[in-house]
Amino acid sequence: MDTKHIHISDYNYNLPDERIAKFPLAQRDQSKLLVYNQGEVSEDTFCNLPDHLPSGALMVFNNTKVIQARLHFRKETGALIEVFLLEPAEPSDYELMFQSRSHCSWYCLVGNLKKWKEGKLTRTWTIGNEKLTFTAVRGPLHGTSHRIDFEWDNPQISFAEILDSMGELPIPPYLNRETQESDKTTYQTVYSKIKGSVAAPTAGLHFTPQVLSAIDDHGIDREELTLHVGAGTFKPVKSEEIEGHEMHTEYVSVRRQTLEKLLAHDCQAIAVGTTSVRTLESLYFMGCKVLKNPDVMEGDLHVNQWEPYEDEGGDAADVKSAIQALIDWLDRNHLSVLHSSTQIIIAPGYDYKIVKMLVTNFHQPQSTLLLLVSAFVRGDWHKIYDYAIAHDFRFLSYGDSSLLIP
Repeated sequence: MDTKHIHISDYNYNLPDERIAKFPLAQRDQSKLLVYNQGEVSEDTFCNLPDHLPSGALMVFNNTKVIQARLHFRKETGALIEVFLLEPAEPSDYELMFQSRSHCSWYCLVGNLKKWKEGKLTRTWTIGNEKLTFTAVRGPLHGTSHRIDFEWDNPQISFAEILDSMGELPIPPYLNRETQESDKTTYQTVYSKIKGSVAAPTAGLHFTPQVLSAIDDHGIDREELTLHVGAGTFKPVKSEEIEGHEMHTEYVSVRRQTLEKLLAHDCQAIAVGTTSVRTLESLYFMGCKVLKNPDVMEGDLHVNQWEPYEDEGGDAADVKSAIQALIDWLDRNHLSVLHSSTQIIIAPGYDYKIVKMLVTNFHQPQSTLLLLVSAFVRGDWHKIYDYAIAHDFRFLSYGDSSLLIP
């Protein structure tokens, strides 16, 4: 199959609005679980997920945390301007960004842009007992976003504290509702740690401490990595063929010990969510870059969108060699964490390297995430989605879950 010439219209299905879960269940782990096991479909309750997993396996979670990325300003004219944070510009490191105490810059989408032609946007705010004046200045265009420079006059307050107090959590646009206070809890995984995402890795929303404990009791090894989910995850495919769709860049952090764990498990993993899939599969191609050039710079480890389909000749490395190469590269550079980025698109025609089982929600029609699922189950996605529609499963971010075993 020539992946670039896949017609996105072949990945359509009828999703009635009433099947989109607008809110989560009161008890996360009581959601329905569809089990697809080598072509056979059945259903269970999510709390029983560990019963379907092999003892001794490695399960990988994305521990990113959703930030309150929507900032609202009102101009003196009364116009409301929304600034939606996408990715850090300066400092570019997420951790340093959130520690900033007087100024920083982000690449942002701007709502009601035509009403903000020039000048500063200003808000006065109180956090605890500390007052501050917070300003935003619009900078140059950066792709489809703008660079926005933020400043505030109280060095006692970090940018993380400003977002937590002043920002609004960005729930998915297809929910067609305002963010509610409850979303601050329900739209985070129970294991979220590292701030940076503007959308949740939603497969993880079903897990509770009880389910995680049951996974441990089943002798399943757990490991975490970080991929900060960008707003591009909701970007529709508008081109007829997927070759015309540009994947968004997402930033990943993987600890050396996670790579060691992968090696110890024969480089096979159960991925929780498509973000974990994209990170794990990207590691292989990063390792191949190191094998070709042991002195490659960190910035050059980025995985381009079509890379997996253009370098699959007879000299392709085995997965263990690629992961070991990454470990050796970290050691040579005296690093304990791999920081990189990926634009990988996983679609039918892709050969999975590391992920052997996948826990994931039900995705939008004609989306890149549905392409990823189709590639994983070797084109059998219709059977899964037809069953889910016929058996009253709830769809999208706050919906039910599936365990896919090809």
